[in-house]
Amino acid sequence: MQKVPTDSFFQTMEFHIHRDIRAKCRFSKTLFSSTGNVVIRNINDIYAFTFQYNQVVESGAFGIPVRAEQYLKAGQLNAMGLIDEIFHYMCRLYRRDVRADFFSSGYDFVQAELAKEQLPDLDDLLLEFCTEFPPAEVYGGSMRVEDWFRTTDPVSGIENKYRAFEELILCKLANENPAFQPFYPLFTDEQLAAHPSYNCFWDSLCEWSSQNEVFGPEKIDLISLLKAPVSYAPFSLKGQLEYIKKHWLDLLSAFIGRLLTSQDILSEEEKAAWQGGGGGGAHDVYRFEDLTQEYERFSADRDWMPNVVMIAKSTLVWLDQLSKKYQRSITRLDQIPDEELNFFAEAGFNALWLIGVWERSPASARIKQICGNPEAAASAYSLTDYEIAGEIGGWDALEDLRRRAGARGIRLAADMVPNHTGIDSKWVMERPDLFMQTRESPFPGYNFDGENLSHDSRVGIYLENHYYSKTDCAVVFKRVDHHTGDTRYIYHGNDGTGLPWNDTAQIDFLNPEAREEVIRKILHVARNFPIIRFDAAMVLAKKHIRRLWYPEQGRGGDIASRSRFALSTEEFQKRLPEEFWREVVDRCAVEASDTLLLAEAFWMMEGYFVRTLGMHRVYNSAFMNMLKREDNAQYRLTIKNTLEFDPQILKRYVNFMNNPDEETAVVQFGRDDKYFGVCTMLVAMPGLPMFGHGQIEGFEEKYGMEYRRAYYNEQVNTGLVERHRREIFPLMRQRRLFSEVEHFLLYDFWTDGQVNENVFAWSNVYGNSRSLVLYNNKYERAAGWINVSAAYAVKGDDDEKRLMQRTLAQGLQLTVAPNRFVLFQEQHSKLWFIRKNSEIAERGLFAALNGFETQVFLNIYEVTDTPDEQYRMLYEKLNGSGIADVAMGINEIRFKKLYDSLTACVSKEVLQDCSQLVKDCKHIENRHETESKIQSFINKIEPLAVAFLTALEETYRSEQTAQFLEEKVPTAKTSSVKQLLTLFRARMYRLLLCASGLLVREMPLTAATSAVTVFIHKMCGTASQLFVSFGSIFLMAIEDIAVYYKMEENIGRLFAFLHLEEKLAALIRAKGFDIDPIENKADTVKYLYYVHSARGKKSIRRTGIVHRMAQDPNVIIRLDIHEWDGIKWFYREAAEVLADDMAAMLFLSAARPVTQAECIKKTAVAVEKYCRFNAEFSAAIHKSEYQVDRYLKLFAGTLK
Repeated sequence: MQKVPTDSFFQTMEFHIHRDIRAKCRFSKTLFSSTGNVVIRNINDIYAFTFQYNQVVESGAFGIPVRAEQYLKAGQLNAMGLIDEIFHYMCRLYRRDVRADFFSSGYDFVQAELAKEQLPDLDDLLLEFCTEFPPAEVYGGSMRVEDWFRTTDPVSGIENKYRAFEELILCKLANENPAFQPFYPLFTDEQLAAHPSYNCFWDSLCEWSSQNEVFGPEKIDLISLLKAPVSYAPFSLKGQLEYIKKHWLDLLSAFIGRLLTSQDILSEEEKAAWQGGGGGGAHDVYRFEDLTQEYERFSADRDWMPNVVMIAKSTLVWLDQLSKKYQRSITRLDQIPDEELNFFAEAGFNALWLIGVWERSPASARIKQICGNPEAAASAYSLTDYEIAGEIGGWDALEDLRRRAGARGIRLAADMVPNHTGIDSKWVMERPDLFMQTRESPFPGYNFDGENLSHDSRVGIYLENHYYSKTDCAVVFKRVDHHTGDTRYIYHGNDGTGLPWNDTAQIDFLNPEAREEVIRKILHVARNFPIIRFDAAMVLAKKHIRRLWYPEQGRGGDIASRSRFALSTEEFQKRLPEEFWREVVDRCAVEASDTLLLAEAFWMMEGYFVRTLGMHRVYNSAFMNMLKREDNAQYRLTIKNTLEFDPQILKRYVNFMNNPDEETAVVQFGRDDKYFGVCTMLVAMPGLPMFGHGQIEGFEEKYGMEYRRAYYNEQVNTGLVERHRREIFPLMRQRRLFSEVEHFLLYDFWTDGQVNENVFAWSNVYGNSRSLVLYNNKYERAAGWINVSAAYAVKGDDDEKRLMQRTLAQGLQLTVAPNRFVLFQEQHSKLWFIRKNSEIAERGLFAALNGFETQVFLNIYEVTDTPDEQYRMLYEKLNGSGIADVAMGINEIRFKKLYDSLTACVSKEVLQDCSQLVKDCKHIENRHETESKIQSFINKIEPLAVAFLTALEETYRSEQTAQFLEEKVPTAKTSSVKQLLTLFRARMYRLLLCASGLLVREMPLTAATSAVTVFIHKMCGTASQLFVSFGSIFLMAIEDIAVYYKMEENIGRLFAFLHLEEKLAALIRAKGFDIDPIENKADTVKYLYYVHSARGKKSIRRTGIVHRMAQDPNVIIRLDIHEWDGIKWFYREAAEVLADDMAAMLFLSAARPVTQAECIKKTAVAVEKYCRFNAEFSAAIHKSEYQVDRYLKLFAGTLK
């Protein structure tokens, strides 16, 4: 056995190798000791040996089919050799501490047993062994095996036959070890097993061992001791080393470092070369026990930061999509249309993340082109430098976009990639010392003779060849300085979860100069972008720099070859004394304080990144992954754990339904209720909402970071976009209501005494605004109660944390009193609900949700019941159900008689009779017969009209109306209803005269006939138009009664008090007719008094009419009157409809009782008059260019 100069008791690792393997592999003689064992001096020897061996395996020289498991790995060889060496060492310990002559006496014992069995003696077997596993002199031919066998080792003084005896024992143990089996060609005892003495030798030896004293922690004989690791983990080298470390550590203190390193190398090799991987890692429930040992240093938000809603765009792909959408070339940032920015702003987005704006690595693009995408760009995360790419317009184009986006309240966000650069970056070319590197290739099998990827003639950049064929994925690339010949192997960026990022160069963060240069780049980005997303930020936490690049012995294995660079804890701490990210955050707070720092971080480090390292925001991948898989209990527990530890962390999450590394949102969540339920959680919970590229449009394609364009021919899902407009965008525009955590509460949803974990229920408050949201993330119905919140942490003045809970009543800040009610509107159905405050305080709120149903309650407010208990009556009437309009519900109670009478007037039967009358009259040619039918119909409905007008008169003269109008109750007049009825009959007759076609038939044919026909058709040409005009005649009595009592100034307020136009709209809508004309015509009746009350000359009257209407809040809404650039504008289509409706209602309103003979003539004159009025109204609209002031002057005649 070879003697090590420092201590003959310890030896360099050796391993016996069969003669045939030595001959076929042609190993260097320097690899072998005097006994013929392989001597492994360092890790490079291991890789050299395995490389040569695997080349022979691949050549088929062993004469058997080549299988993947036959290839030897360095870690396996290292482990087998170390186990063999430790076994030798244990043998020496036994000789030293138990029995010095164990092997010599054992030799004699076996010899005697062979003699008893009349078998060839032990020397014959040992000579056979030395022939198959020859010592150096024998293999080299300088000595016969018999001569070597009879000599003594000059170093140890041990006879060679005893040395051979020990080697034979270890060789037999190796062949019995199943974990060594794939590599039996190295040390096979197949030929030895044919020797007649071999089996008896082993049986005798085991018998001899059992007769001797026990040894080691297990207190067993030596051979059993050497078999123990194999029995513990028969098929795992790593497991056998673990057994040795666990049980023999006290005996092997000199081996501990090598044991740990050997396990690390095995761990490195357990990672499949092309296994993929993802940054997210496992998605377990967040727990914060480890954070209790860390300090707290949140970064304070600026006012705008909590309310950020961000959308991501892969810049090159987006520009190409915009080019196709707008049918023109859009390749630069300054060419992005304002319409796109308007869409973002109107939706509620106030942050735009531009992915891939920096100058990218040409080498990265070339690699991707070689690998099969000829039009690929470089990866957006393989950068040359932090300059805005020239192909998208450079800094000038960015400034233009920043100005236009800023004018709309949109901040721009950009990536910063601190961990690495492109493999041909400016730093790689000019400052290679900043990178993780080695002067020798870490593996002999690496080959770098492919294409030079450098764009700089001074330096060559070479990717390892096997990457292109995907047969290996090297951890380094080769950099050659063509001027000096200096050659370095620089590591690729790597997070240890899968493939190295082979178009990147890993920066060495134990190099203080490198850290400082990265921080300067971060500050450069921060000065140009108010939001920075730090890519793969978690890999630069100290614990992960340690784990990946400078592992502690025994904890390596994440990146191949880095176990060789293990550092002690003391040395690592000395070289990286504080967290890199803490230094970054502190520097940014001083030099770029209005910049939001957002970290892409996983691996259960979310809380650490915001609470201790001070990032403003951190990725929350659990949101996407758990909700997608419907691991609802897990995600609810994640929220609860966060709240119980520190709610401020919840506020600092970045929630998303996809990100650039994941499948798109619609692929993961679909396009239906589940998508919109989770999307509601995204925008209505604390935590920054981040939308992916194409998410709103419903795109399925996941855009690679090298894409210049989309490869799927996808069309925008307009239905999906519109549903976002209805359900999601309104919540985004109220982001302040949801973003903070001071009043955020999460509730358990109780069903039959158990919590339904599938339902998410939460409330929040901002100022005077309150919200309550429920979502059932399961395809099954859920019904139950919410009342008491989950616990949340509150810090006292002494900084001691205590857990608190609140009820729903407290969460909504309700005043609990017998006469207090709370009203809230569900945003999807638009229904209002009313509950007693005392009921909510006592029992909470009952809710029922279908599968994947969302209920969003906003506009929450409280009322004190009226003295006549109108809210109590409404509460009891609804009995838990919703109502479209609370005011209408109260009015249904307050004005019950009036509303009931109006309902009777426009009942289904009445409207059907009216419709039938019109149809019948169109087929009657006799004028008098038509007039008779019309009069009969009016006579038939007259009792209904009288009942309505009576109820109206009583309501007008009621105490509650007087209180509202702040007037005295008018004295009753006996003839009021009779006069109102006279006007009603005249107006109804005029409407039916037009609708029946009789008026047009009896009018003389003139130039105005065509216009009159159109005018009448707009007024009553369809069923819906006829019915709303029919109902509007009843509403005209409101103005009539105010005039009758000489209280014209109350007309507008009376309409506002009675809401009869809304009741009429609801009644006719309930019959299934189109809603828009109903609402418009019914509303128009309210504006007639502007015309009727106008006085003075024509120009003055008309000026007054338009001026008063333009100031009416309802008209402002209806016409969308708004100011821009100092000018008031209106919506053309709405104005045209209003003009038609006003003319029609004025025409009907103007009807007065006349004789039968004069009726046609006077009606014809009136209709032509209001046709002209309508024409002037409409002409002024078009000439005004939709400006209010111009319209006013044009209609008044003061502007031609």
